[in-house]
Amino acid sequence: MAYSKKHILILGCFDTKGEVFAYLRDCILALGEKVITINTGVLGTTDLFPVDFESDSVALQGGSEIFELRKLGDRGHAMDVMGKGAAAIVKTLIEEEKLKGAIGMGGGGGTYISLSTMQQIPFGIPKLCLTTIAAKDLSRQIGHKDITLVPSVVDVAGLNSIIKVLISQSAAAICAMSNVKSITEKAQVKRIAVSMFGNTTACVDQCTLLLQKEGYEVLAFHATGIGGKTMEALIREGYFDAVLDVTTTELADDLCGGICSAGPDRLLAASEMHLPQVIAPGCLDMVNFGHPDTVPARYKDRFFYSWAPDVTLMRTNTEENSILGKQLSQKLNKSTAPVSIVLPLKGISQIDCAGGIFFEPENDQALFDSIKKHAAASIQIIEANAHINDKSFAALLVKTLIETIDKAGSQP
Repeated sequence: MAYSKKHILILGCFDTKGEVFAYLRDCILALGEKVITINTGVLGTTDLFPVDFESDSVALQGGSEIFELRKLGDRGHAMDVMGKGAAAIVKTLIEEEKLKGAIGMGGGGGTYISLSTMQQIPFGIPKLCLTTIAAKDLSRQIGHKDITLVPSVVDVAGLNSIIKVLISQSAAAICAMSNVKSITEKAQVKRIAVSMFGNTTACVDQCTLLLQKEGYEVLAFHATGIGGKTMEALIREGYFDAVLDVTTTELADDLCGGICSAGPDRLLAASEMHLPQVIAPGCLDMVNFGHPDTVPARYKDRFFYSWAPDVTLMRTNTEENSILGKQLSQKLNKSTAPVSIVLPLKGISQIDCAGGIFFEPENDQALFDSIKKHAAASIQIIEANAHINDKSFAALLVKTLIETIDKAGSQP
């Protein structure tokens, strides 16, 4: 099917909620926009407006026949299939540059399918969901995506004086957001992704200042798990020109079951995208847990520090640091672009310094030795007689990054 200009996607269960989606569609059309509609309802469709992608084609894209879903009667399975099918259709629409925005509505099931589908839509294309469960913790379903949630106040189950106001406002919002000039267009300056933590803030602030003076745009990501995932996702979307990964602490949380894990794919995106990168083992001296009573029992004899009432830090030991050093190097060994690892020999976090609560040089040395042992010959390793938050270390990181970028630019 051919489209003359970019459209706003309307996504939802048209079988049971046709009336509210017809009203949403009318609101968007009245604002001068064109729409593409996807029906994720299993039970049927609507005759209130034309549907571009009916549920049978959505189910097929999800790996099933619609009649099989109806016969089986398994709501959870149907939601999974329809979510996958809608996501596959949206992926194609994005590749064909057909969409400028997306909006969904629903209760628990409709929200799940909408948020699952929106995972295929890159940063900068607005995504909005009018939902009955906006107040719930939807962090897992939203992930790293820039999705706007609007509480429906009442159920999305027919038109009334409340839902009509919220639908018309949501329609106006998605139309307005869709017409904001995208900042994802090719930047005139190079963009640098930087990872940071409270324990490395001084370093990152100084690096940012120095890089900005050199004409770079710096975007910092808080290494809390979702921050690392978001950084990796935007790297894969081609948003950055280089990476300064100062705070690789999420690897420690992934290894030890902390609350700030970014998953096993952390530290892989830059290599996959062939980006120049400079790495520091920032905050690999710690694993993050919540309140003290949430720390797993297997760690009861370990050394802890209360960073905040709801943040309990566990000091990594020699064995864990040896594993982390190996993991870090093996992930970076996959890169075909220039990579440098810079080691701050006087401490890798704010509290890992002479006299600091986590200052254990023998544990840091195990980390450094493991990094050096497992790093490929192509990786440049620099040992700095400095603490990670020293201005001299930040200057070295920036100098190394610029040299690494220049080296990457000279490669075929």
